[in-house]
Amino acid sequence: MEEMEIVDAHEHLPPEKVRTDAKVDALTLFSHYTRTDLITSGMSSENYNTIIDSEKPLDERWKMFEPHLEYIRYGSYAQPAFIAAKEFYGFDDINGSNYKELSKKMQEMNTPGIYNRILREKCKIRIALTQTGSTDYQGDLLIPLMPLDSYAGIRSAEDVSKRADSMDMTVSNLDDYLELAKKGVAKLKSEGAIGLKMASIPNSPPSREAAEKVFRDIMAGKKSSETSKLWDFLMNYLLDVAAEMDMVVAVHAGMWGDFRQLDSKHMIPVFPRHPNTKFDLYHLGMPSVRDTIVIGKNFPNVWLNICWCHIISQQMTCSALDECIDMVPMNKIIGFGGDYNRPVEKVYGHLLMAREDIAAVLGRRIDREMMSIDEAKNITKKWLWDNPRELYKLSI
Repeated sequence: MEEMEIVDAHEHLPPEKVRTDAKVDALTLFSHYTRTDLITSGMSSENYNTIIDSEKPLDERWKMFEPHLEYIRYGSYAQPAFIAAKEFYGFDDINGSNYKELSKKMQEMNTPGIYNRILREKCKIRIALTQTGSTDYQGDLLIPLMPLDSYAGIRSAEDVSKRADSMDMTVSNLDDYLELAKKGVAKLKSEGAIGLKMASIPNSPPSREAAEKVFRDIMAGKKSSETSKLWDFLMNYLLDVAAEMDMVVAVHAGMWGDFRQLDSKHMIPVFPRHPNTKFDLYHLGMPSVRDTIVIGKNFPNVWLNICWCHIISQQMTCSALDECIDMVPMNKIIGFGGDYNRPVEKVYGHLLMAREDIAAVLGRRIDREMMSIDEAKNITKKWLWDNPRELYKLSI
């Protein structure tokens, strides 16, 4: 796997200039998902925001951070930070005796080309699919997906007006807005977007009549308690637009806040409603992995994306991958997505953990004579290269 070129099927990486223009230090490696473990270990949200603010004195921030380090260092979220410190900066640990030197090295290496050095050269990532709400990317490394809510979400007449102005259109009724939304998605595709992103949230069968009423109320400046009916209608409309334009719909499911509201099962009525739309179901719906695996087994237009999973729990991911092999066709599983933003170094650590998980799961099957080494290599190539490339029709 170390020699294998791969597709990174989910990131939040901004344009490289955003990273190189920022000050970075050792505590940058504990930003993003590590936030959850720091706060649940007892750190306040205010203190977390302080420790990752590289404009403030490093020594003061480290003093805030250090008491919590021993609480979180063994968790999966923290592992990519330690891997990155070793692989890129030569430190076997991150601690009170070396954080200043580590910070100095990180800033020295925070130069143009860092994405290529880490993602292409070290990780062998040919393409990374990224989501930052922008299509402003140069080169062929980062390819964007855009939020479906760019057009499904309407909160005020001003939202509609701004979108209409940006497309040089006039919107006076729902049909006008549907035309605008379709043109808007086409514009995103012309700018390089290859998919739309949504969340798995409760929704009802779409009602044109209910949607029109809410739309009229919003355009008239009235408050509506039924805006979800408009969202349901527009979301379902855009899912068909995505199919028409041959764009994949990525679906966040599971982990984050009240994960009950993001349960992958919310999408069960949606998938058969849009049989021509291809859905990339994220994170195996963790922690509801078994329900999500059954969804992948039963719906031909749903792929299962293991992005984020390896750093949520390697043990849960290995168990889930084993059950995926039992239940899901091998062309329907996407094996890796780093799911990071500013700390790009951690993508490598996550990838290393993903390789460990895949090797452990397939290796056990080889040992039990359930598959050969060559068959395991073929499956690995499907998960890390063939399946995401074919689903998103990447020309690589």
